[in-house]
Amino acid sequence: MAKVVRMYETGGPEVLRYEDAEVGEPGPGQVRIRHVAVGLNYADTYFRNGTYPVPLPSGMGVEASGVVQAIGPGVANVAVGDRVTYTGFLNTLGAYSAERLVPAAPLIRLPESIGFETAAAMTMRGLTSAYLMRRIHAFRKGDTILLHAAAGGVGLIVSQWARLLGLNVIGTVSTEEKGEVARAHGCQHIINYSHEDVAARVREITGGVGANVVFDSVGKSTFMASLDSLRRRGLLVCVGTASGPVPPFDPVLLAMKGSVYVTRPALADYIADPAEKAELAGELFDHVGAGRIRIEVNQRYALEDAAQAHRDLESRKTTGSSIFVI
Repeated sequence: MAKVVRMYETGGPEVLRYEDAEVGEPGPGQVRIRHVAVGLNYADTYFRNGTYPVPLPSGMGVEASGVVQAIGPGVANVAVGDRVTYTGFLNTLGAYSAERLVPAAPLIRLPESIGFETAAAMTMRGLTSAYLMRRIHAFRKGDTILLHAAAGGVGLIVSQWARLLGLNVIGTVSTEEKGEVARAHGCQHIINYSHEDVAARVREITGGVGANVVFDSVGKSTFMASLDSLRRRGLLVCVGTASGPVPPFDPVLLAMKGSVYVTRPALADYIADPAEKAELAGELFDHVGAGRIRIEVNQRYALEDAAQAHRDLESRKTTGSSIFVI
């Protein structure tokens, strides 16, 4: 028996149940993994509240790190005893557990330079940051980006990576304390959206030109400000919906805002090709292992405290990355 967190209905954090479950032996293409740390991501709340519908009952979480305990027939990419990490979507749902069966395909071997807690805190956020920095736009030194939720897990990685590329980073935050965290990780300029006009401040900072790219993980409440912060023919990258989904809009709006572009990428499409995933993971691990990018694990929870972890996440009490320690 292994401890797991499951839900039998959608709703608030109270629907999460901490219980025992049989693990069993791995079938074809599967491995049994003993978790050491499990990632907590905002996307987890979308599964829980029904934004991302899944058959019920269901496990929770899509990211974790640990040690391979057994392998099923046909598994060749990992071996028993390997230190691994993984992230995914429906194919890895159920990570809130001490031990589980999982498909072998998403597993990534960990270099010795990366610890389990760091891996669980950065695999999803880090690979997201990797494709945002290396695939989504042809950045040039001196470009300006506007980064919403700059003190969050993805925000802190993106801001550090952006500085390595020579980009100017403007970060938005909700409190002065979060502003200090974001500034310490590479944001040259901080906008507190609680009392500042984001688009007006971006124009002021950029001499009226606007940002080359906006990374918006907030969604509904920031969409218009993000469009208004772009330079002519700039790119808005919608990478999350923390405040709700972006409302429908007439494409002519993009022309009115300066012939700007909008995209809504998904991590799954940037790690579907094993070679590309390996390349992105390798670059991420190299930066983290060398200390060029620091992964901030600022909240640690026990698995049985999953409901409280979700409350903290949704109330914006957290900074950096949050994990469950098994």
